[in-house]
Amino acid sequence: MVSEANLTSTNITTTLNTILHEVTDAIFPWSYSEVLKILGVAAAIALTVVIASGIKLIMRKLVSNRLPRHIYIPIERFVFYGIIAIGVTAALSPLGIDLTGLLVAGGVAGIVVGFAAQTVVANALSGIFLHIDRPLKLGDPVQVENISGHVIDISIFSTRIKTWDGNIVRIPNDKLFSSLITNYTASVARRIEFKIGISYSSDISKAKEAILKVFNDHPIVLVNPPPEVFVEDFGDSAIVLAARCWVPAQLWFATKKQLLELIKKAFDEVGVEIPFPQLDLHVKEGVKIVIKRERQEGAQAIS
Repeated sequence: MVSEANLTSTNITTTLNTILHEVTDAIFPWSYSEVLKILGVAAAIALTVVIASGIKLIMRKLVSNRLPRHIYIPIERFVFYGIIAIGVTAALSPLGIDLTGLLVAGGVAGIVVGFAAQTVVANALSGIFLHIDRPLKLGDPVQVENISGHVIDISIFSTRIKTWDGNIVRIPNDKLFSSLITNYTASVARRIEFKIGISYSSDISKAKEAILKVFNDHPIVLVNPPPEVFVEDFGDSAIVLAARCWVPAQLWFATKKQLLELIKKAFDEVGVEIPFPQLDLHVKEGVKIVIKRERQEGAQAIS
């Protein structure tokens, strides 16, 4: 009887274990190692999302304030989703899911499109670098090679400059980025320099004092660096004075026009003469000037 009871108990235990395993296999069809792989993949994907989010935050702090919003947003999305795509592809490989073929196909397609539109891509990349480097901005008076004027637009593909005579010039960003750019207001102050000729009979000291007085009395001319006036050359018809002063870059042109008029008035007050070009003609002895009368008579007959 005891052996039969033990046998019955063993059969019941075996049956229960079988039922339990079948239920467990139905609910959790994966083995322990497969579960670990799935958990590892989920952790890798979560880590990829965290890394992509962290890079996005870093970009917002370091790059977003340097680029216009319509340019920065596509770059941020491209970087964010690109990192996630690469991370997910790498994370799924332990499960036997290989997405590298899609990445390779996408890369090849990207190369083909890049070759087909390399000028557009070059302009776009140059536009991004221009926004990051900021050699010029809207409203700046600039000179690019032989084109000078005010910047009126900086887009992702090109930059537009309104020249001093009112023409609109569009420059592709790849050409602009590799060109020599002169920005007249990039610095706080800009120097004004005049070359002023005075007659040899004028007093140099009075001329220098008059110019310095104009500079020192003008409210826009900077005290530091101080203005300076000195004799630069002895010309054929005049003594050439070099007059220099510094003014705020934004007010350079307007101040220059005012200073020229004020210097002329100051010269008139102290009696300093700005001479006309002069030429002394020396006639050697023995040279005679002959006037033919027939030409004079012909001219009178015509009149």
